[in-house]
Amino acid sequence: MKQTILTHATVITVNEQNEVIHDGAVAFAGSTITYVGPTPEDVSGYDEVIDLKGNYVLPGLINTHGHAGMSLLRGYSDDLPLQQWLEDKMWPLEAQFTGDHVKWGTYLSLIEMIRTGTTTFVDMYDHMDEVAKAVEATGMRARLCRGMIGLCSEEERAAKLEEATDFAKNWHNQADGRITTMLAPHAPYTCPPEFIMQIVERAEELALPIHIHMSETKWEVGQNEQDYGLRPVAHLEKLGVFRRPTLVAHAVHLTDEEIDVLANYQVKVSHNVVSNLKLASGVAPVPKMLAKGISVSLGTDSTASNNNLNLFEELKLAAILHKGVSYDPVAVPAEEALRMATRYGADGVFQPDALGSIETGKQADLIVLDSHQAHFHPAHNPVSHVVYAANGRDVTDTIVAGRFLMRNRELLTVDEERVIFEANRVFQTLKR
Repeated sequence: MKQTILTHATVITVNEQNEVIHDGAVAFAGSTITYVGPTPEDVSGYDEVIDLKGNYVLPGLINTHGHAGMSLLRGYSDDLPLQQWLEDKMWPLEAQFTGDHVKWGTYLSLIEMIRTGTTTFVDMYDHMDEVAKAVEATGMRARLCRGMIGLCSEEERAAKLEEATDFAKNWHNQADGRITTMLAPHAPYTCPPEFIMQIVERAEELALPIHIHMSETKWEVGQNEQDYGLRPVAHLEKLGVFRRPTLVAHAVHLTDEEIDVLANYQVKVSHNVVSNLKLASGVAPVPKMLAKGISVSLGTDSTASNNNLNLFEELKLAAILHKGVSYDPVAVPAEEALRMATRYGADGVFQPDALGSIETGKQADLIVLDSHQAHFHPAHNPVSHVVYAANGRDVTDTIVAGRFLMRNRELLTVDEERVIFEANRVFQTLKR
């Protein structure tokens, strides 16, 4: 088994002690980290020695909510309220999507994620076999789920549930364990209660988590109260969703009592700060959730509402936005924001023992940042620089399960030129 060591690095471990190792090293054999510590004097026992000359090494970032195939709709329809944007612009085009559209849209997203330091992502969409094949081919890591909208006939709902079940069974723990799955009712307002209960029952049978959009807008909360007499949190609790390990996206409009409920059930939250701001959905009460012990991670949502997958933007905004709205400069410190992008992301994909920090025994999902640039100096505090000064374009190397997907900014597992050509080609087939 090939053994590789990255030497003379600034290692930002994001371990429990938030340890930063100057002139540090990280070694891995196969897919597993085997050493973290000072650069050894003798590295002759390693097959490959890579001198990083002080560059930063940190855990790969984890994007806990998105729809990769929607990259074909980047910039297609901006600056609209969420429901109008969805119902008048997004859904009519998405209804035309074939597997080919989702394939090339996903590849486009994967390129962007690899280039900007995301090593694991959550995806909820349709034609998920194409998404899984792209993940397998490129070497990325993902938690995937077939999103189910229940605004259709009972027969169609049954077919969607069987399709989602088959996908979850067929792809769980595939691609050498890099692909895992979940079940995903789209949202409380798009799925009748009985359909959500059927999905919960199936998730229990398969021992899988649930992923769902929740409380994204005031409209959604009001609609839920009008339709079911309950706000979304109480509604989903009543339907048994939180009996399963659950990752909810957005969680913007929450009361203090609802935060307590989520904390009690250990529900994980994906904070999609850029998308929520762009769609004017609001600002999630992240400091309150963190204070209650809720694991809040970061998600981009799709490029149709973001409009990129550069998780470093979410990282910086998560640190600074909540300071501004709360008038509290320590509302989300840099160290906590970085945990949201890494350790808490590992919680969000239900793999805290394998991902999210640089520690021996964990997966070798690593990224390298070029710190030999003006905006990383003076080198007072590497964590601060990662959160407040760095950008995804500073990433030079992306490693997943010990394999370089990008090295010295060169993509190794995907043909970028072809993907860009095909993405533009398939978009032109859509009727607008």
